[in-house]
Amino acid sequence: MRVVIIGGGAAGMSTASRIKRLKPEYEVVVIERTSHVSHAPCGVPYYIEGFCKNLGDLTYYPPEYFREKRGIDVRTETSAVEIEQGRIFVESRGKEESIEWDSLVIATGARPRIPDIEGKDLEGVFTIDSIDDGFRIKRELAKHRRVVIVGAGYIETGLIEALIALNKEVTVIEKEPQVLPQVDPEVAKVLEREISEHAEVRTGEEVVAIEGRERVEKIVTDRNEYHTEMVILATGVEPNVELARDLGVKLGETGAIFTDSRMRTNVENVYAAGDCAETVHMVSGKRVWIPLAPAANRMGYVAGANIAGADLKFPGVAGTALTKFFDLQIGKTGLNEKEAKLHGFDPVSAIIETKTRPRYYPGGKEIMVKLIADRSGLLLGTQIVGYEGVPGRVRTISAFLQKKATVEDLFFADLAYFPQFGPVWDPLIISSRQLLKKL
Repeated sequence: MRVVIIGGGAAGMSTASRIKRLKPEYEVVVIERTSHVSHAPCGVPYYIEGFCKNLGDLTYYPPEYFREKRGIDVRTETSAVEIEQGRIFVESRGKEESIEWDSLVIATGARPRIPDIEGKDLEGVFTIDSIDDGFRIKRELAKHRRVVIVGAGYIETGLIEALIALNKEVTVIEKEPQVLPQVDPEVAKVLEREISEHAEVRTGEEVVAIEGRERVEKIVTDRNEYHTEMVILATGVEPNVELARDLGVKLGETGAIFTDSRMRTNVENVYAAGDCAETVHMVSGKRVWIPLAPAANRMGYVAGANIAGADLKFPGVAGTALTKFFDLQIGKTGLNEKEAKLHGFDPVSAIIETKTRPRYYPGGKEIMVKLIADRSGLLLGTQIVGYEGVPGRVRTISAFLQKKATVEDLFFADLAYFPQFGPVWDPLIISSRQLLKKL
């Protein structure tokens, strides 16, 4: 039995490792276009800032580990060129080869969605597609001071922090009317206020051109222009689905690959996992495409288990995500109010601001919790921003969402009390109490 996996990122290596754990006699071949596997592009801002010195620190294991310790035939710097039933054609260092497969896993991930604007190919314009881009950006930052970042999502927030920590002059341009468009305006305002203390933030502006003779000199929006020495385009991503589509694999309504709960596609013995595959939302039940690393790892785990003969289902995602800007922590899980309305719910929300510890215990920090529920009482999501205690509370709500819990369930949750870690009335309990009043 030979399984070929296209893509050595989170989903691909999780698939490969699970297969070899359950069926060590299976032959598993991983095709990866870069020189790294099991890589974490979300760690690029921290490499740029200097928290890790080597790009290799952004990989969980080197290719040699998987080859020698797990018996996986990892082929780096190798690109899949064409797929047909039972055979894949690859190219590596100018040489072409065909490989037969019994099962195929498409884990091709996502790529930057680059706007079709003049000047995007100028020297000094960057995107973040792989961890190697981190090296190129860091090398260029050593020579220049003024940087424009186009986009202000989760990863970009960390990138903005990194550039400010390196004493760069930073301008942030976001076409949406707020930074971090994934959250509601009340939460975004807290983050925008913090960023604005260190960088120029321009929301509601769309980039129309990048200008320069040999390298970038300025960036032009529909409202203004900004002189700069570097541009980092962080305008979102799109799934890599071309190989899958050419094989006849069905794409879903999101544009990513359609899979069932066992990560099977419509083509026999072909699976898909990770940032190229869509799934369902645990709260709405609708098809969604939310490319995040934790889901990619678990999708790969499910695909590998089923290829090896198990029967495992992937339940979907809640869209749980966290980011930070210096000391400020921001998190979201489930649906925001706009998303709740789009998915047919009748949302009701409550916002509370409190401290993370009792008044008498030192060190308490400000925290804001926005809790959202359907008029029926079903929990739909939360967004939390503050200087302490955000990640654990976001993860708590994520678990409640997966179990279809109500606001009342949350109110009566037996959350631990200890003055050093939280007040007797936890911010989550306070927010659920306020929401119960509205319901």
